[in-house]
This record gives sequence, structure tokens and C-alpha cells, in this order.
Amino acid sequence: MTPEDPVKDPVILKDLNLKDLNLKDLLSKAPVLPVITLHHLEQAVPLAEALVRGGLTNLEITLRTPVALKVIQRIAEEVPEAVVGAGTVTHPRDLEAVSKAGGRFAVSPGATPALLAEAAQGDLPLIPGIMTPSEAMTAHDAGFEVLKLFPAEPAGGRALLKAIGGPLPALSFCPTGGIGPATFRDYLKLDNVICVGGSWVAPEEAVLAGDWSRITDLATATHE
Repeated sequence: MTPEDPVKDPVILKDLNLKDLNLKDLLSKAPVLPVITLHHLEQAVPLAEALVRGGLTNLEITLRTPVALKVIQRIAEEVPEAVVGAGTVTHPRDLEAVSKAGGRFAVSPGATPALLAEAAQGDLPLIPGIMTPSEAMTAHDAGFEVLKLFPAEPAGGRALLKAIGGPLPALSFCPTGGIGPATFRDYLKLDNVICVGGSWVAPEEAVLAGDWSRITDLATATHE
């Protein structure tokens, strides 16, 4: 895929109500879910556009900076090809804030009972973070079938995911943490992995330099 190629079906999922959003369908649209931390609002739109040009239309904006919710809102309003969500969701109140900002999904590094309960009864799709089979079973019992393995590499990486796949075949994963361009394709070979999360497609130095063409190239390379 080249930067000039159109992204397939870029707006279909955005036109659905949040309750109708199928996370497996959404995440399978692209091999990598960019994990993005921005400190400057003006970088939001050009960064999102650069990633979309490279075929990565699902974007995770971490709630680690004061402008994070405004970044989500700006992308949701000005980059219709992108499906923007929030990462580092750690408290039930974050779900409402992300939804009001225009986020289409949420990703958490862990899964507290309060967060799972709030997400289960709300409209915003959540990808809970887990690190052990017991945590995966707890999230599954709460109604979640798409999970984030975090931190993936320290937790056991591909070996852990392969082992979990036997007793817990209904679960799908977006592993994140310690994964890079040299290893992400190996994760995608696993039957229970639908995409991987990673920050290497939007390196901080490229964002600060406004090197959007480099970011598009990095995004495009994930499809090769």
C-alpha cells in the first residue's frame, strides 16, 4: 500500500452507534493501533492525517497529557477517516469524558472491577488491559472478549498469548508494550491476535519535527 492509495472503507464504522461498534471488526481494519501521546494540540490533525495516509485509521490517544481530550475532539471533528479512541483509561469517569470528546473506543492498561462495571453498562467500547489468565477470565466474565495484553513483552509475549489461546479460545488480543517493527508481524501470526499496539509508527522526534512524511512511511510499512 502506498500513501496515495485510498484507505478501505474509512468511514463505515464511524457511522455506527457506539453500541453497534464491533471491536474485532474495527481493530482488524489495520495491523497496528498507534499509541499516541501528544503535548501540543496543533500536532493532532497533521499527525492523524499522516497515519491515515499510511493506512492506519484506528488511533489511540493516551490520556497522559492535559490536551489529550482536546486532541481526541480535534481529530474526531477534522479527520473523518480516522476512528479515534483513548488510551490510559484508568477510572470510570474517564469513559464519559472520552465519549463526550468524540472518542469511539477506550483502552485501559488494566481492569479494575469499577472500570469493567462502568464500561459494561455504558456505550463506549472498552478494551481492558490484562496480564494474566486470571485477569483475562475476569474480563471475559464481565462480558469483554477483546483484551489488551499489557505490558506484552514483560508479561510473556507471544508464548503467553499462544498458551492462553488453548483454554480461552473466545478471547482476542491487542498486545501492547515492548513491541516494535522487528517483532509485530510475529504477533500477528497468532490466531488470537487481531492487531498490535505500538508507538514506533509515530516517534516523538518525528512528531516534534513535523516530519509527517516519515510517519506516513512508517505507517505504510506495517502493511508490507
